[in-house]
This record gives sequence, structure tokens and C-alpha cells, in this order.
Amino acid sequence: MKPLQQLTRPNIWSLAPYSSARSEYSGRAAHVFLDANENPYNDPFNRYPDPLQHEVKARLSQIKGVPEECIFLGNGSDEAIDLVYRCFCEPKQDNVVAICPTYGMYEVCADINNVEYRNVMLNDQYQLEADRVLAACDDNTKVIWLCSPNNPTGNSLHREEVIKVIEQFQGLVVVDEAYIDFSRETPVTRLLPEYPNLIVLQTMSKAWGSAAIRLGMAFASKEIIDLYNKVKYPYNVNLLTQKQALQRMSDTHAVEQWVKLLLHERDRVMLAFSELKICQKVYPTDANFFLAKVDDAQRTYDYLVDKGIIVRNRTRVKLCDNCLRITIGTKEENSELLGALRSM
Repeated sequence: MKPLQQLTRPNIWSLAPYSSARSEYSGRAAHVFLDANENPYNDPFNRYPDPLQHEVKARLSQIKGVPEECIFLGNGSDEAIDLVYRCFCEPKQDNVVAICPTYGMYEVCADINNVEYRNVMLNDQYQLEADRVLAACDDNTKVIWLCSPNNPTGNSLHREEVIKVIEQFQGLVVVDEAYIDFSRETPVTRLLPEYPNLIVLQTMSKAWGSAAIRLGMAFASKEIIDLYNKVKYPYNVNLLTQKQALQRMSDTHAVEQWVKLLLHERDRVMLAFSELKICQKVYPTDANFFLAKVDDAQRTYDYLVDKGIIVRNRTRVKLCDNCLRITIGTKEENSELLGALRSM
């Protein structure tokens, strides 16, 4: 890996971050707060939230096995994605490389930040070929984006190819593990002590059933997380989100049960879907959704919309011609979907 200073935008490396009122006295006891121009009434919502979410990170550290100082929390994973560009990629100069197809926000954030985005197609098994990804890089490539399990394909990328990219690339490698709780793969967070150029993204939106609270996570070296914290907005995670996250994490058993139910339903629905007349292929998945190739994706999508059933039509995505992406719902929702499709 190149030195982190060399990978970081010069203005960010030298940036003096905003000093929030709640950070300046950190570590000392206080009970009278006359520093932040807050209204003294309507406790607790009158006070600014903890800007570094210490209590949430302490609980996450226990669950994920990652030190608190190596955790960043953001307004969804999208904030952590955007901060990669803002911290490390010089507009109109640097570029990033990503697999294709994959999660669309990597490219959207590149466009917003005026950073060149280079696609490298997966093979016909939707798998990563490390040599092709590395060949797409040049001296101005700062970041490689990998998503595993991948969206919209659902499959996990072969771990040996992922490690090959991490070991041979001189810049930063971001592995998005939004769906890792549904996979049998070991989380890439276990590799963080070995690879200082690795950033791992996770979220509370999927297995944790908390998409509405918008809480994303980035795990990386303390040096990278420190840069994230320099650039983020001071109070980027609100009090309600922090409280709800702590409440959700107080019952990990419920999350484990949800995952078991969803995996059981996933197997049932995929088997039933493969037997439909319209189905050409159901692709293997390690996520809470699956990708299926059908005779006519647009016709099937429109038919389901008329029935009040919404799936995702991915036919315009490269390598996903006539494919639908179907999220696993409750047993009743899944049965309604299958019943509707059997009646086409």
C-alpha cells in the first residue's frame, strides 16, 4: 500500500476539522451545558447528539469484534461511500475501479464528486477476476470497489480473488458487506488487522431490520477512520437513530431468528420460482434476495405491479438481461408472489 498521506487529498490531510461543542470537553464530567446555544427545555431532544456515537460503537465493537477506534457510523452506508471520494479522490484527476454489475451508488457518488469511474465486467458466473480488475488500474487509481455478497447478483465473490486484489493494489480496497449476515462466508472485517488499505462497509438496513433509521458502518484502520471523522458533518447520526440502534442491538437473538426464517424462505421461494413456466434460470445467492432470468422481465414486472406486488426489474443492468431481483419477504408475501406468477 502507498503511504496513506499519498492516497489522501492534500487539502483533507491538512484540514482542521470543525470542533463541535460536545467534543471539546470529552472525557470530563459535566451537568450544566451552556456552550452550544441549545434550548434548555424539551430534554433529551434539545441537546445535540454524541458526534462520535461512543455508546453505539462500544456495543458494535462487542458484536463485530472490531475496536471502537476502527468504526465509523454514518447516515446509511451511502455516507461512508461518499466520504471515500471526498477524502481520497481528487476531482478530474483520480479514478476508481469497480466490478460490474454492482451497487449503483458507487458510480453515482463518483459522478457527484467528478471522479472517473471504471467498470470491469464480472465473468459469466458473476465472479470477480482479480487480474482484470488490477489491469484496469493506473497511477491515478485511488480505490477499488467490491461488493460481496454482490448486488444485484446475490453471490459472494471468491475470497481468494478478493484477497489478491487487496494484496496487489497499492491504493484502497472497499468491500461492501451489506448482506454478509445472510452468507456463510466469514466477514472480511476479520482481515482488517492484516491489510491497512482495506475498508469494509456494513449496515443495519438488512439483517437488522432497521432500514428506516439510516445507520451505516465503515470498518478500517484508525488512521482511515480518523480521516472520515475529520470530513463528516459534526452531528451526522441523530439521537433517535443512536437510541434505536442500541435498542435493536440489545436483542441479537431476534436478528438471528429473522435471518434463519429468511434463509428458509429463500430456499423455498427459489425452488418454487425455478419451476415457473416463465423462469429460465435462478442464480445462486448469499443474500436476502435472488436474481432470476425470465422470458420477459418487463412484462412480468408490469403484471406484478398491477397485482400490487413490487419486485426490481434489472433488465437494463449489464449482464442482467431479462432479470428480476426478488427480495425475500414474509411467508405470506412470498406465497402471494408465487401465486400471482403461477396465474400469469
